[in-house]
Amino acid sequence: MTRRLLAAGALAVLASGCALGPNYKRPTVPVPPTWRDLPAAESASLANTPWWEMFDDPTLQELVKIALAENKDLKIAIERVEEARARYGFTRADLFPKVDLSATAGGLRFNGGSLVHTPDADGTAQPTETAVYSLSADMSWEIDFFGRIRRATEAQKALFLGTQEARRSAVLTLVADVARAYFELRAFDLQLEIARRTLTSRREYVELAKDRFEGGLTPEVDFRQAEAELHRIEAITFDLERQVRQLENLISILVGRNPGEVLRGRAVTEQKRPGTVPAGLPSELLDRRPDVRVAEQDLAAATANIGQAKALLFPRIALTGSFGFTSTEFDTWFDGPSKAWNILGNLLQPIFNAGKNRRRVEITESQQRQTLYEYERTILQAFRETEDALVAYRKTGEQRVAQAQRVTAERKVLELAELRYRGGVAAYLEVLDAQRSLFGAEIDETQTIAANLVSLVQLYKALGGGWPGAPETGGSPVPPPSPAP
Repeated sequence: MTRRLLAAGALAVLASGCALGPNYKRPTVPVPPTWRDLPAAESASLANTPWWEMFDDPTLQELVKIALAENKDLKIAIERVEEARARYGFTRADLFPKVDLSATAGGLRFNGGSLVHTPDADGTAQPTETAVYSLSADMSWEIDFFGRIRRATEAQKALFLGTQEARRSAVLTLVADVARAYFELRAFDLQLEIARRTLTSRREYVELAKDRFEGGLTPEVDFRQAEAELHRIEAITFDLERQVRQLENLISILVGRNPGEVLRGRAVTEQKRPGTVPAGLPSELLDRRPDVRVAEQDLAAATANIGQAKALLFPRIALTGSFGFTSTEFDTWFDGPSKAWNILGNLLQPIFNAGKNRRRVEITESQQRQTLYEYERTILQAFRETEDALVAYRKTGEQRVAQAQRVTAERKVLELAELRYRGGVAAYLEVLDAQRSLFGAEIDETQTIAANLVSLVQLYKALGGGWPGAPETGGSPVPPPSPAP
């Protein structure tokens, strides 16, 4: 028996070096040498800066920390990692022998037939009763000669690594969503402040226009126009209050809380922005972006599935064995004559199944090609998102300067129009136009400031940065990106 076991072990060692199907290798994809919107790429990248240093707002930082600990989508992503880890272990267990222990104790009753029995006085067979005691250890082991189990394990490992990258992607998306909603909220706060300040000014003009109308200095149309403008600003104020409440509700849900009030920190005009935006090398996105790494792990799993399918074309070899004791007497249960053992080898070779196994190989090969195209598409999308974010951040920064200059000019226009109106040189319509233009310019400036900050968040996300090394997720820490296969 010992020699047989040694021979089986040697066969298993020889089989471990054989695995059908292609080994995964990262495909070569065309990568631009630099970004369109930057003169030259540098090795440094904005994504290397932690988000808590770039967005220097303690309130925002606290909101992000709470979201990392309480967000429900992130908790789901963490549990998916745990599920994938268990699936990997479940599949890998097939590489090892399975041993089961079974025990039996009871009685058997035989009624006549060819079995041994005791006849009664008239020759009729009497039932025979006997006890049976059995204890055995059973072993079964599929020798992975053609690599079917190893390829299946390889595929599950790739999927497990992919869920880790998906969790990192969830963290990155969550940080970006919280930062974006917070900046938009602070922008609406400023717009609401502008609207309320403008509302006070419009009420004063209504009183002025009413006094001048009742005094016979101006026609009634000036008074009615002032009233209409007052109510227009009131409507805008109500709409801004609605949007502020809805953004507070959104942020509350992102941080895992019931809808409620959100604390404020720095004003939108006081938020820190980097002087220059280094984007790093385009090739770095292949190792930095979590969505690209998820797509690559999916490709690795699809490649391993080809080998698993090919292995089903060849024989499946298994060893089974048993060792135990069987007796009809409890006292002699473990005596020498009760000992029994066996060791058997099994081979199963598919002969005819109407091409089913070959079709399985063709299916996995097609799925692998589809996954390859998905991987290439994900890379192209990553390059596009980065280019879009770079140009958006630069252009909104230029817009921000232009909008500030516009507001300055509109304030001067309103100042001159008011002087002309109070001096009786101009009609109220000139003042009304100047008021509307200034209000629109101030609102547009606020929206541009918010768009500039949001574009910075999108750039940070597009570059694959903005996630802490050990977030407070309420579970195991998010691991660093695993090296490429």
